[in-house]
Amino acid sequence: MGKADLHAHTTASDGLFTPSQLVQHAQSLGIQAVAITDHDTVSGIAEGLEAGKKLGIQVIPGVELSTLWNGKEIHMLGYYIQFDNENFRTLLMKQRNTRKLRNEMMIRKLNELGISISLEEVNQKKKSSSKELNVGRPHIAEVLIEKGIVGSMNEAFDKYLGKDGLAYITPERISPFEAIDLVKQNGGVTVLAHPGLYQQDDLIPQLVQHGLIGIEVNHPDHTAEDRKRYQEIATKYQLITTAGSDFHGERQGSMYHAELGTCTVDISQVAALQKKSGSNK
Repeated sequence: MGKADLHAHTTASDGLFTPSQLVQHAQSLGIQAVAITDHDTVSGIAEGLEAGKKLGIQVIPGVELSTLWNGKEIHMLGYYIQFDNENFRTLLMKQRNTRKLRNEMMIRKLNELGISISLEEVNQKKKSSSKELNVGRPHIAEVLIEKGIVGSMNEAFDKYLGKDGLAYITPERISPFEAIDLVKQNGGVTVLAHPGLYQQDDLIPQLVQHGLIGIEVNHPDHTAEDRKRYQEIATKYQLITTAGSDFHGERQGSMYHAELGTCTVDISQVAALQKKSGSNK
């Protein structure tokens, strides 16, 4: 059976590959299906689907929504969403505005720490010509590396930008429950992204009750213990198990998360997601 990587980013958000390049990369690695799950945007999906048709790669339309619960950022993956729905796109624009505010807040904190960095410098790292300036933490990290403040992406996140970093901050966002509703209203299904990064397992039963249908068991930042625990949770709540590399590409010689295809599931899991969504795409 074929392999599927269900978590990947493009230049539509903070990835380095265009949607077409991502699909070509999947083909070169022998991956039969890839989900485009950019942060709070669906602007890369149409290009990715077109490339998939040409190259014989199954492209799953997705999105990664940033949410907040008890002061902790929780990411939710939506699959088979109606990405051409204008109302959905408008709601995602609000999400991106919150992301922009977060960037401004982080840069202010970095400045307070004596680090000279500006929003303009960060925005210039955006690799897409899209009108949507969907900039994220990897772009900030890229500037920090160039300035010699840190030596790698991992150091940038560990020291400054990650949840325990000196400059980490997050504004108010929608809740994970609202994210499930948003995805459901737009024809999709929701999977909890990399739960091992939150260690907030008590939230999972609540999300299941609200309509969560899957959990990302295999992620490059999960330990073996994490994978075992979330597999057991998935079995207990009859959730679809997914996997994804969280691919962004390599910046300054440093890979953020992992190479495409590092974490995959059997392509049959794609069919399970599609069936749950009722999609014929």
